[in-house]
Amino acid sequence: MSNDLAFEPVHALSTRIASGALSPVDLMDCLLERIAAHDEKLHAFVTVYGDDARMAAKAAAKAVRSRHGVGPLHGVPIALKDIIDLEGRITTGGSLPWKDRVSPVTATLARRLIAAGMIVIGKTHSVEFAMGGWGTNQHMGTPWNPWDSAVHRTPGGSSAGSGVSVAAGLVPWAIGTDTGGSVRLPAAWCGLVGLKTTIGRISTYGVLPLAATLDTPGPMTRSVEDAALLYNAMQGPDPLDKATRGVAFADPLPHMKRGIAGLKLAVMPANEREGVDSEVLAAFDASLEALRALGASVGEISLPRVFASLGGMTGRIIGAEGYLEVGDRVDDMDLQIDEAVRPRIWIGRDLSARDYLETLRKRETVKLEFDAALAGYDALLTPTVATPAVPVDSIDQSTTPAGFTRAVNLLDRCALSIPNGFTAGGLPLSLHIVCDAYDEAMALRIGWAYEQATDWGQRRPPAYG
Repeated sequence: MSNDLAFEPVHALSTRIASGALSPVDLMDCLLERIAAHDEKLHAFVTVYGDDARMAAKAAAKAVRSRHGVGPLHGVPIALKDIIDLEGRITTGGSLPWKDRVSPVTATLARRLIAAGMIVIGKTHSVEFAMGGWGTNQHMGTPWNPWDSAVHRTPGGSSAGSGVSVAAGLVPWAIGTDTGGSVRLPAAWCGLVGLKTTIGRISTYGVLPLAATLDTPGPMTRSVEDAALLYNAMQGPDPLDKATRGVAFADPLPHMKRGIAGLKLAVMPANEREGVDSEVLAAFDASLEALRALGASVGEISLPRVFASLGGMTGRIIGAEGYLEVGDRVDDMDLQIDEAVRPRIWIGRDLSARDYLETLRKRETVKLEFDAALAGYDALLTPTVATPAVPVDSIDQSTTPAGFTRAVNLLDRCALSIPNGFTAGGLPLSLHIVCDAYDEAMALRIGWAYEQATDWGQRRPPAYG
């Protein structure tokens, strides 16, 4: 029963809590027991607020019983990536030298989650400064992908702990951030749904910045409906974040379940299949057939540039803006900075102002090119990542797994990653649904239809389910 409760989707949990069939205290006790039992190996959490979370769960139970609940998500636990500030609590940004850094503010997104009645159960591990897609952290430890209990495999980054905590049933959902794929990569390798939102949809106030031009918070969940619920709880204008000004709240739920018959979906060009794992491609092709069977028009498209070139531009922007934020720390050789992260940030040190500004200008041209190429299409489909999760000891840290994801940030689009199969060895695979800027509703609609037609998202890691 505790396993079933730990993997129950939030949209079901919230209904049972509201009806009195489930107490937030029982749910919290179940999750805290699982964290105590499994997180020593999984290493998903930097810190767990056990006593405070239990206290909040008891208060939520009383509020719901007395009909003073603040909404349908009152009493639901959530985990936050450890770059999201909670005033008075430690936020390390994945950096050992910041192990005692006390947050000066509470992030707007966290305030909104708490105002909706959610209970922050703890903070999850991140790649240092959120700078990396593999999910590793040299000094604070690398979370263990729960889909292989024998081999330490990549959890995906930089929101590694958020992905692992949800996949292993330690928390029903979590928040990550995505600058070049950091929500979608861990979602893909951990068998989750991950939503990369458009700039300005969710406030980044109180979120430690990596590259303000590209940084986007997003939900990591076990179902598309849960992703929509969590997205709704965070989105909306914030006077503390100028990027949100003029971006109106847009609820995806009213049209999410209307089906995809008649939609026009573009498939990445054949040349982008080069270097992609054969099992990833087989699952991708099967996904295309499933979407066709649901009534969508699905066909290959020609794109103006290859994804690799877009990824390079994204990397230059991240490096330049990341160096602005943490360059002084990375340059200090007396500080214990991850040896894989230093050279990524140093890209910005060695980039001239002229080259950085030229990259930003070129970005606007590329966005127009892709807008023209994708005009008339409802989404672009790719795999989320080219390989299944690989052993941590096999990683080439000079490379990135974000070949398909970085382009979305550069192009100012939104995207959904969703489970679409498993390897013969039982590792998750993932479909990447890329939509126009501010059309998260379309990505969720396509994802929900695909999810209903398959059972990939219902599977659990054998050692934890």
